[in-house]
Order: sequence, then structure tokens, then C-alpha cells
Amino acid sequence: MTGPHADEEPAEHRRFARYLQALEAVAETDEADLVAAVLRDRDGAMAESAVVRHLDRRAADLLTDPRFTPWAQTVTEVIVDRDFLTRRLREWTLLRTIALGKPWAAEELTSASDWFQRMAATTQTVTSYKALRLLAECGRTRRVRSAAGRQLGRRDRPNWLIHRS
Repeated sequence: MTGPHADEEPAEHRRFARYLQALEAVAETDEADLVAAVLRDRDGAMAESAVVRHLDRRAADLLTDPRFTPWAQTVTEVIVDRDFLTRRLREWTLLRTIALGKPWAAEELTSASDWFQRMAATTQTVTSYKALRLLAECGRTRRVRSAAGRQLGRRDRPNWLIHRS
């Protein structure tokens, strides 16, 4: 592209960046309202992208924190009609369940998205031998199976070897 405006960033890119900034700085009490406002943007795909980044950041920060559950319930009310966002939050909840050592079903893991399986196989928060073994054997992609296998290998090595690596 050439012309006098070739270097200008598209408006949706600027809005996306502003949304990410606002979502990063929002007070907990105002978070649901801001998420709802972002989702009203005329560019639905861009808005969902900004919100999913926010969900990923917040869920990762709160993963083992008791505040996760009330936060997830509040956010669910705002995103209830957004299938992708609802699934992502449900998968973060499953990741939390596994990380906390609470009961989960094998089918939940094997039917989860590629994104979830990668997260579960690579995050240091998931230490469940059962979950990692299942992903190493039944993960949807070679990348997931390999990552889960590496996590299992690290678990099985003596501590003195881990600290020398």
C-alpha cells in the first residue's frame, strides 16, 4: 500500500490495543461491565479476541486462587451467548480442577480443544500424573503427546538431576 495514509494503523487495531490496555487496568468491580462493553464493539471478532486475551491472562493469574470461582461466575454471565469465550472459560475451569487435584473425567481431557490440551501438557501447574499420562497417550496432536511425555519424564527424574539441568 502506498499513499499518504499507508503507515496509519487501522482503526480496529487501535481499538483492540485500547481494549487490551483497559482490560489490563480495570478494577475487579468494573471488569464485567468493561467486558460487556468491549463485546458490543461492531467488530465482533476483534472484540472476542481482546476478551479472550483478557480471560487467558486473568484465569492464569487466578488459576489456584480461591477468587477464581466467583470471578468465573461473574464473567460467565457476561459471555454466556459467546460460544468460543464460554468454552475457553470452561476449559480454564477444567485446568483449575486438575491443578487443584479435584476429580475430573478422562473424556473432558480427550474431548477438549487443542489449545486446552497444549496448556495442560505444558503448564507447570498441572502435575497430575493421570492427566499427563492420558495426554501423552491420547493427546490429539503429536505436540501435545510429546509435551506431556516430557512433563512425565521430568516428574520421574530424581531432584538432583532436575536441579543440574
